[in-house]
Amino acid sequence: MAGTPVLRGNDLVMSEFKMTPERAKLLELSRAKGVSLSKMSELIGRNSAYLQQFIKRGSPRKLEEGDRMKLAQFFGVSDDVLSDSQENSYIEEIGAADSNYIEVPRLSVGASAGPGALSSQETPFDTFRFSRRWLVEQGLEHAQLSAITVEGDSMEPLLNDRDEILVDCSPRPLRDGIYVVRLGDTLVVKRVASTGGGRLALLSQNLAYPPVNVMAQDVEIIGRVVWKGGRI
Repeated sequence: MAGTPVLRGNDLVMSEFKMTPERAKLLELSRAKGVSLSKMSELIGRNSAYLQQFIKRGSPRKLEEGDRMKLAQFFGVSDDVLSDSQENSYIEEIGAADSNYIEVPRLSVGASAGPGALSSQETPFDTFRFSRRWLVEQGLEHAQLSAITVEGDSMEPLLNDRDEILVDCSPRPLRDGIYVVRLGDTLVVKRVASTGGGRLALLSQNLAYPPVNVMAQDVEIIGRVVWKGGRI
């Protein structure tokens, strides 16, 4: 019967599902390299049935960009090979016609709100899409924005561990506020206040953490924190 699920071992195949070119290519690459779909699923940090469901059931509808890039790197091909060409064309058309949104890069970087953590390579892995109107309302239309993750508890309850924050890296005079700063190889997010004499105080919201006093030349101000988002 058309549309009836057929159970074959661990495979659930929809008889009406039509395999798309990017799915067929991924299956071809896996067979050529002799790597199972379950192993490739584990490679991208998913459950073992993830790519099998993607190819044979059409779920998820498309691969996330990060997953696609990991697979493309593994097979030594362009990530365009594993993307939906029709969908990409649609997105390009919408993007060309619609200037009402601004994409903000999400960086694979954590800013410590605790003892301190070494920063990783500052490479975008994803984007947030913000309404231009909303950015104007927030006074951020021309801001140089990026999104990074808070690590640790020293800024609680204002900023919690794993919150994502928008950092405005636009050059501007320093005034008291919440900033991401670099101390050597370490990124931290703190309230920064000038204490005079070329010195700065790095203050935590969590009173369990004492203030850190530094010379201004020993600190690189990365940007001001202007927005946060996180789970409730």
